[in-house]
Amino acid sequence: MAKVEVRVGLERFIASLHPEQAPRTVEHFQRRLPFRGNLLHVRWSGAATWIPLGLAPIDLPPENCASHVSVGQTLLYTGGLSEAEILIPYGPSAFGSAAGPLAGNHFMTIADPGDRLRHVGKAALWQGVQQIEFRPITSTPQLAQLDPPDELTVTPR
Repeated sequence: MAKVEVRVGLERFIASLHPEQAPRTVEHFQRRLPFRGNLLHVRWSGAATWIPLGLAPIDLPPENCASHVSVGQTLLYTGGLSEAEILIPYGPSAFGSAAGPLAGNHFMTIADPGDRLRHVGKAALWQGVQQIEFRPITSTPQLAQLDPPDELTVTPR
């Protein structure tokens, strides 16, 4: 499973992408990595933050759609009734806009050990815009372990 590092201020999270459930959305997102944006508190969706992606719709089909999400279940909304965005909940959320309920492609889940994601959401609420960055995590190859020789032979010089 592909992983992404998410950075907001001093906080670092690991997120799992879901290519089995949302293959085109994951591919679209991965092509844009590393990605930086503004993280704002939502206006309509409850305990969540969002990253505006602009007014132009994103050409992706519905995949693994959800509207009621919990901590870390990240959605990509492709636009239409509202502007395109990424929704990151830090608590129970019912995704929506002034136009009404929305559904987005659940393509990634951010692991939240403890309440760190909630602290990020509260910072966006009370302190304003937070900078967020997504980076791919590349696996580092492990060094092969060599078996020690059966006998140690020292050759005189």
